[in-house]
Amino acid sequence: MTPDTAAPVRPRPLMALPGVYTPQDDTRLLLRALYREGIGPGTDLLDLGTGSGALALGAARRGARVTAVDIAWQAVLTTWLNARLAGLRVTVRHGDLATAVRGRTFDLLVSNPPYVPTPGLGPPRGAARAWDAGRDGRLLIDRICDLAPAALRPGGVLLMVHSGLCGAGDTLSRLCRSGLRAEVSERAHIPFGPVLRSRLAWLRSNGLLDVTGDGPHGTGARGDLHGAGAGHGPRGTGAGEDAPHGTGDSSHFTEELVIIRAERP
Repeated sequence: MTPDTAAPVRPRPLMALPGVYTPQDDTRLLLRALYREGIGPGTDLLDLGTGSGALALGAARRGARVTAVDIAWQAVLTTWLNARLAGLRVTVRHGDLATAVRGRTFDLLVSNPPYVPTPGLGPPRGAARAWDAGRDGRLLIDRICDLAPAALRPGGVLLMVHSGLCGAGDTLSRLCRSGLRAEVSERAHIPFGPVLRSRLAWLRSNGLLDVTGDGPHGTGARGDLHGAGAGHGPRGTGAGEDAPHGTGDSSHFTEELVIIRAERP
């Protein structure tokens, strides 16, 4: 794949049904990485957890043959509608990750999975399914790491974005053990959003956050960022003023986003 550094990095405005994750900073970061892969006609791409379809539509605009999968019917319908409105051809499937395309292989696998560490032991429900991902945030990340080798063709690439709170090193180790060549290809820091701000005490007590910025995954760096009323969305991005806000000085924390790039030899 030939790198493409001139590509736009902002998803076009999309509609989203209630409960469907809308494109935010993590989406834009992953879309930029996707365009660097030089996708075009002849590229078979699988978008796991497509949400509103921003990544799927971005790839389809470059001529890729795109299959988009989501376990939420609202997301399936949203992506289908957005593709129709844009006049783009995207195959949309309802299912649990790659089980919806069992037996197929792809040149590119992209995913912006739920990755926010979550108090409690029960499965996420409602709109929170778009971001809550178990106590370590790896509920879907580990599954994607494990299925990637079988879903990729030789030379195929996995691109995934998640929070540094989940442990980029853990993701790299898991992918490398499965036979892929994996690296962090990009990092970005964004202010904590309302969900992370509301969980600040829990993150600290579980060792996921360090007030000096030297915590286990290099997150929680202090800085003069936005105030607590800035309205950042559930994953620390976008618009989300109606989500719960935390207390104290949580507005001074930033979250690290990482792009994981893994290639099958």
